[in-house]
Amino acid sequence: MPEARPDFADVYRTHFAYVWRTLRRLGLREAALDDAAQDVFLVVHQQLGAFEGRSTLKTWLFGIVLNTARHHRRSLARRGPHDPLPEALADPHPRGAADAVAKSQAARVLHAFLDGLDEAHREVFVLAELEEMTAPEVAAATGANVNTVYSRLRTARRDFEAVVARQRALDAWRTP
Repeated sequence: MPEARPDFADVYRTHFAYVWRTLRRLGLREAALDDAAQDVFLVVHQQLGAFEGRSTLKTWLFGIVLNTARHHRRSLARRGPHDPLPEALADPHPRGAADAVAKSQAARVLHAFLDGLDEAHREVFVLAELEEMTAPEVAAATGANVNTVYSRLRTARRDFEAVVARQRALDAWRTP
């Protein structure tokens, strides 16, 4: 018996946070997120009936998110500079001032790193490291060869480790 097609309301409810978060991580500015997320779900609504299940729903959604993010970034690039990524991530369970400062600084370092990556490396890093997708899933979502995904991920991880090492050295230097 064929698997039932996913219901749009269920897809929206289940995956909205993933779509919004991924759009942000792919470099969309805060002001564009709501419009971009709406664009993603318009496409999902239009194409959900054609979803054949050859990939996971999350991978299929990422393809739509990626195309939408690319379109919005191109549009924004023509209009001028964008807002920087936020310095802190919202934490529903704050643990104290020192922890909040550390999280804020870590978020700044991560977002500065993501902003410095080219589009291809950023996409692979976000999917593999932040969304915890496997390399074959990343390849399916981005349309890249699996070996290319591994190469981009290795390069992005190396660069991220260098950024983290620099930040730790700065922190050690600043701490009396």
